[in-house]
Amino acid sequence: MINFVGAGPGAKDLITVRGLELLRTADIIIYAGSLVNPELLQEAAVGCRIYNSAYMTLDEVVKVMIDGERSGYKVVRLHTGDPSLYGAIREQMDRLEEAGIGYQVCPGVSSFCAAAAALQAEYTLPAVSQSVIITRMEGRTPVPEKEKLHLLAGHGCTMVIFLSVGMVEKVRQELLDGAYSEETPCAIVYKASWKEEQIVRGKLKELPQMALNHGIRKTALIVVGECLGDDYELSKLYDASFTTEFRKGTKV
Repeated sequence: MINFVGAGPGAKDLITVRGLELLRTADIIIYAGSLVNPELLQEAAVGCRIYNSAYMTLDEVVKVMIDGERSGYKVVRLHTGDPSLYGAIREQMDRLEEAGIGYQVCPGVSSFCAAAAALQAEYTLPAVSQSVIITRMEGRTPVPEKEKLHLLAGHGCTMVIFLSVGMVEKVRQELLDGAYSEETPCAIVYKASWKEEQIVRGKLKELPQMALNHGIRKTALIVVGECLGDDYELSKLYDASFTTEFRKGTKV
């Protein structure tokens, strides 16, 4: 059994309890060295073989997993954040299935959650936004035609943009071509939850300068939307006049 494990957004103590146990009992760990906090590797057992996939191809990664499993070893594939987001795990799982090897996935805390925590923000404020779009700017990796950033930006909801801070000029223009204005609040969160975490807030018109002034070129999320503003409505859930399954509302 191969275990894909979400390492969390960065801070060593934001891996799940299950993920940590799998890490501690692994015989082989293949970790995404470009993004996973190396402090997590201190949890590996003595004698555990550790591979950095940043220097490996897909074929090399899969070979280590297959060879390890067939030798009776416990193998952990350690991905940053939650493996389901930009983790390139489908291609690995398909290869394992072709080889007749079982696998399971241990979810992790995504960096978009850590960014909200750092910003002390609620992405889904009543009467402001009830949807969150997680996406990226098209770069060397293309995006489907219907997912071009300006089209998604047409919804005007909260957006969390991965892997795009190196293209902030293009990001700003695509967002302005959607439903956002130059005055829309935005933020850049660099290395959310890491010791090096930086938070830069501003308005959309300032986005490129925000990145430039703080020397942020990678490993950051862009958050945009009125959820970063000050206007919203109180939720119905805790409204004294609102009846729920657990509480009867009072008449005003």
